[in-house]
Amino acid sequence: SVDPDASAAGIEVLRKGGNAVDAAVATAAALGVTEPYSAGIGGGGYFVHYDAKKRTVRTIDGRETAPRSADASLFLENGKPIPFEEGVTSGLGVGTPGTPATWERALDAWGTKSLRTLLKPAERLARDGFVVDGTFRSQTASNQARFADFPASAELFLPGGELPAVGSVFKNPDLARTYEKLGREGVGALYRGELADDIVRTVRKPPVDPDATRVVRPGDLTREDLAAYRTLRQDPTRVNYRGLDVYGMAPSSSGGTGVGEALNILESTDLSRADRTQYLHRLIEASRIAFADRGR
Repeated sequence: SVDPDASAAGIEVLRKGGNAVDAAVATAAALGVTEPYSAGIGGGGYFVHYDAKKRTVRTIDGRETAPRSADASLFLENGKPIPFEEGVTSGLGVGTPGTPATWERALDAWGTKSLRTLLKPAERLARDGFVVDGTFRSQTASNQARFADFPASAELFLPGGELPAVGSVFKNPDLARTYEKLGREGVGALYRGELADDIVRTVRKPPVDPDATRVVRPGDLTREDLAAYRTLRQDPTRVNYRGLDVYGMAPSSSGGTGVGEALNILESTDLSRADRTQYLHRLIEASRIAFADRGR
């Protein structure tokens, strides 16, 4: 993974007899501690699984789901788009998390260890802390003004009102307790009960500092939205590239279709004769075209 502590969590699982799916879940949970700006139980994602014995590829779509009340006017106000920053920092931008349900479904289908066992390394990491690096400090700095307007976030990410220093130890005891609860009760604890109530209350009444000048709009997420969440099992994308079958994640992800289109473009060129500059130019252009089509 991108983080040594998270990678160590996965390696620990493998050394204790777990399989790749077990290790992936343990690693992902640990990334939720050390890489909260790009991973975590409050978000969503995808799971691609290859069974080497059966030579089959299966996928799970575990992206977040918007509230059932959402429609085309969700990010409009008086007929005009809400500024992006205001839409992101609001209850409007929050959907039902898919990550915990994705872990559960992957483990039910292909895992060998219990979720409780696999969350232990991440729980320990959140409780005991990890060493802050330059990336974590930089990402926190990018969110500093936003965090300052939310007392609970400021208390966690801006100790003493300051950015966490590189080399300091960062602890997240609330996340440790949440992992412990999910391990003990199952991921249903996030979609129903106390945790679900906390999520809904926060979305519908954002805990912003009364003195903040930031506009923070409430959302419309409900307990029913959380309880109704389901992951999706679907067929992967597949393209043939120079005799190789390349599988990927189908929509709602753009990964499989985007990579597939880029490979189809590149297959029409002789990359073996290209020097490094030509190779990179063709790769970048193929990716650029595929990404442009994605946005149509």
